[in-house]
Amino acid sequence: MPSLVQVSKPRPHVALVTLDNPERLNAMSFALVEALYAAIEQVARDNDAWVAVLTGAGRAFCAGLDLEDKAPPPGSEGMGLPRLAMRAMGYMSGVVPALRAMQQPVIAAVNGPAYGGGMCMTLGADIRIAGESAVFCGAGVLNGLTASELGVTYLLPRAIGTSNAAWMLLTGAKVAADDAHRMGLVTKVVPDASLLDETLAMAAQLCELSPFGLHMTKQTMWANLEATSLTAAIELENRNQLLAGYTGNLEEAKSAFREKRKPRYRD
Repeated sequence: MPSLVQVSKPRPHVALVTLDNPERLNAMSFALVEALYAAIEQVARDNDAWVAVLTGAGRAFCAGLDLEDKAPPPGSEGMGLPRLAMRAMGYMSGVVPALRAMQQPVIAAVNGPAYGGGMCMTLGADIRIAGESAVFCGAGVLNGLTASELGVTYLLPRAIGTSNAAWMLLTGAKVAADDAHRMGLVTKVVPDASLLDETLAMAAQLCELSPFGLHMTKQTMWANLEATSLTAAIELENRNQLLAGYTGNLEEAKSAFREKRKPRYRD
């Protein structure tokens, strides 16, 4: 059976992770999420991959939870209903921290609907680029559940502010690409036909930088979202900047500037 998530290397040092069940709009079944965990682990271990891109095949990024999925979560054999339910919730919600923990910056190329858990998944990425067809929605509240899942109540207010986040999550509003851009949910909006090319071009641009610098910047940014004070945030920044200073990258950057060439960082 073909994998529901594909991993490829369309450009040097760029890993492309594609949710690949377009007939189900890449909805989050346990089988798809299991394949996504495997893909994340594969890319995270690949030291030749400096940037990752996450997208969906077909006309949707991810339509959220697959409501037709009757399979139990992996590793739940022999569990009673309460334990099985907790395993299922934890298995789904762990995707966002897994994306966040990757050494590579992750760019989400959002094509079409990103509903429920699909919208949450985009928040696990570091950068979001939307195609013109992209639509974001916290769909759980429309189905008699809550819109609070996969860390969205933590991440969305930090991305777009509490008022916009509350409006989206409480109403289940469908937010089109241009409005998502206006609110700061995505970095830019591009034509659907050029979405992947534009995203890969940004990934290639990041690959001209130091992989160590990218990794430590991502790590510091996420960690400082949880910092208890400005002082604590600066202390972490200082230590990471000091570590970067020992890579020799700054000397290479200065040499490249003098020689009018692009730097070649060796970390």
